[in-house]
Amino acid sequence: MILSVSRRTDIPNYYSEWLVRRFRAGFLCVRNPMDHHQVSRINLSPEVIDCIVFWTKNPVPMFPYLDEFSSYMYYFQFTLTGYGRGIEPGLPDKKKVLIPAFRELADRIGKERMVWRYDPVFLSDRYTLDYHVKAFTQIAEALAGKTQRVVISFLDDYDKTKRNMKGYGIRELTEGKMRRLAQSFARIAGRYGMEIQTCAEKIDLSEYGIVHGACIDRAYIGHLLGCRLRGGRDRGQRPECGCVESVETGSYHTCRNGCRYCYANDSEDRVRETVRAYDVDSPFLCGKPEPGDRITERKMKTLRETQLTLEDCINL
Repeated sequence: MILSVSRRTDIPNYYSEWLVRRFRAGFLCVRNPMDHHQVSRINLSPEVIDCIVFWTKNPVPMFPYLDEFSSYMYYFQFTLTGYGRGIEPGLPDKKKVLIPAFRELADRIGKERMVWRYDPVFLSDRYTLDYHVKAFTQIAEALAGKTQRVVISFLDDYDKTKRNMKGYGIRELTEGKMRRLAQSFARIAGRYGMEIQTCAEKIDLSEYGIVHGACIDRAYIGHLLGCRLRGGRDRGQRPECGCVESVETGSYHTCRNGCRYCYANDSEDRVRETVRAYDVDSPFLCGKPEPGDRITERKMKTLRETQLTLEDCINL
């Protein structure tokens, strides 16, 4: 099974110690966001975890713990954008901290296990088409040789996002503007040896060499593992999402990055209230067992194909 750490929050940035302790314990618990008392107990054994996908905007707090995951295959989805503190208030300086962190992590685990995310893209009075092209160019140049893949997406109109972005002068991102940005991004990415993909987008940008991607990519993970993987599409994601099925480890309303475009937090007050329950020794992220909980052992099994196909035999 593939473990997602995490679409809902930045665990590497804020909860690395908790995560390490859960791996040492061999399990963690996750509440169903639609049914608070429905709890999944997740086995973290290397025998059933084929790959871990880490999602983060700042992996630095996790650097001391990387050796704890030496028994697992993993890769990082590292988001680096051109937005300033007004949009991403909880992040350290990009040039002084985050770009050097990306480069250091790539040197430690290999560029093939690093995915750069430039998303979500939106337009405003400040963040214009020209601004994004300039920012994308500067980051791509700084990350040259440290990654082979960059993922882009355009801002979705979630209710939470609309509420949190009110007052920021958001402009309409038309299809024409998307195509102009995509064409520029593709040219820049190619210049620095990166392939470019979209994340959960309807728009077809193949004319610029941009394909519909998958953040939790079965073929990509199979390449890292050196084997084929079973597994169907993750039905819990949006229709445009191409990700293979995975097990989520995070909880909503726990990310302290404070990004204004975030879909995973209701409000800053809700986050402050939730993180008060953080206990590094709890099996739950920002929570604990409660009366009425119905705990079910999540069925976990490897997705690795163990039988050789005819094509495999030919290529031996």
